[in-house]
Amino acid sequence: MVSGDRYTMQLEVPVIGILRGVGAEEFRPLLEAAFAAGLQAIEVTMNTPGAEEMIGAERDRVPAGKYLGMGTIRNLAEAQKAHAAGAMFFVTPNVNHTVIEFARKKYIPVIAGALTPTEVYRAREAGADMVKVFPCRALGGALYIRELRGPFEHIPLVAVGGVSIENVREYFKAGAAAVGVGISLFGEQEVKAGDWDGVRKNVEKFIQRCGSK
Repeated sequence: MVSGDRYTMQLEVPVIGILRGVGAEEFRPLLEAAFAAGLQAIEVTMNTPGAEEMIGAERDRVPAGKYLGMGTIRNLAEAQKAHAAGAMFFVTPNVNHTVIEFARKKYIPVIAGALTPTEVYRAREAGADMVKVFPCRALGGALYIRELRGPFEHIPLVAVGGVSIENVREYFKAGAAAVGVGISLFGEQEVKAGDWDGVRKNVEKFIQRCGSK
């Protein structure tokens, strides 16, 4: 999608699946199962072995309206590698103005990581499309999101760290624009067993839960 001079992520399903340490042999069927279940955005962390190669191999297979991005981008060098691999969006664990500036120049949506009120504001001021509140659980989870929304109601916050199917409704009620969820979204046992139908069902259940907020 293009909005003005920026590419933007249109997340009708406000869930970002986070993959860390996934193997190349399971990557494609996992993506296919998750996208088929309705998930729109999947992030592969930069520190996953072979992450760049996996993104590069699957980038052109991503269905329309879906997004395959790269996370744990901590500095400019990693941002450049993610861009070269074909990442459709960036996710950072920290506020790095150089990374945000690079993403803007390359028309790549960036979700910048922040924790304190000052970091949240600076990330958005620097040009982040959304701000990832991480690790959210460490400062109270959904309650912390609610508190941040007081002065920063205009900033779209993505809650990451401790989000589960049991508490995801609380995050949306608190005002989160989206959530980022790791292996629990897909099902650790199902991924290990290569049970892709099970993965699809797990993702569907999580998305349904979000729709009941």
